[in-house]
Amino acid sequence: MTDSTSQPSAPSAGDGGEPVLLRVADGVATITLNRPAGLNSLDIATKELLRDIVQAVADDEAVRCAVLTGSGRGFCVGQDLKEHIELLRTGDSDALFTTVEKHYNPIVTALATMPKPVIAAVNGVAAGAGASLALACDMRVLADTAGFNFAFAGVALSCDTGASYHLPRLVGQAKALELLYFPSTIPADEALSLGLANQVVPSSDLEATVSALAARLAAGPTVAFAAIRRSVAYSSQHSFADSLANEGEMMNLTGATEDHAAAVAAFVAKQKPVFHGR
Repeated sequence: MTDSTSQPSAPSAGDGGEPVLLRVADGVATITLNRPAGLNSLDIATKELLRDIVQAVADDEAVRCAVLTGSGRGFCVGQDLKEHIELLRTGDSDALFTTVEKHYNPIVTALATMPKPVIAAVNGVAAGAGASLALACDMRVLADTAGFNFAFAGVALSCDTGASYHLPRLVGQAKALELLYFPSTIPADEALSLGLANQVVPSSDLEATVSALAARLAAGPTVAFAAIRRSVAYSSQHSFADSLANEGEMMNLTGATEDHAAAVAAFVAKQKPVFHGR
């Protein structure tokens, strides 16, 4: 995968371009939702393209860090309700009620499990599945004008795209239920205090801040980052003893990498290590 934008042409972008853009440079893959007129809402064409791009990024060994962001004023407001209403009207129940299985679950699984760090650059409102996608990333950097809204109950739907998994782990079960039962927009500063954001920056500084963070992660020990990602996820569902055993496996894995050998040699030589992600 080289410096590029996404391949298939899709009319759903509605803004003179593809509904999802991909750029890969210097080990960083930036995935941009590109339906700004609809606040990057997710219709079927967009979900299919996003699923394929996120999976391709996950599989690309040249990519050492991924960034998910949106174009325009919004990050992503979740399901395209205009399309949703039309599917309800036409009775296309297969397209309507298989989207979690066909689209949302594969997208969020690839985001949450790819063997490299993932950053959400939340440039505007993240609502519904859009908020869930941001939570699946390792880190969330928010513009001060951004916010979260777990809007599912507002349209009489259950939560999806991993919200039931990630939200309680970030804010606790009681607060998660409150946010899901009574959806309202959580501004950036409150998101930071709740633990939904790692950092809040002025909107004008978002791109530079995320670029610097992504570059730092892309220059790091990628295999070790992947092992840490896996270990933290594993420990949330397993016992202390099982987690210790898994840590041992991950230590054996990372101890055999070129990056570990180089880092030890650099330490002995009192030099700064250079990591190659292998």
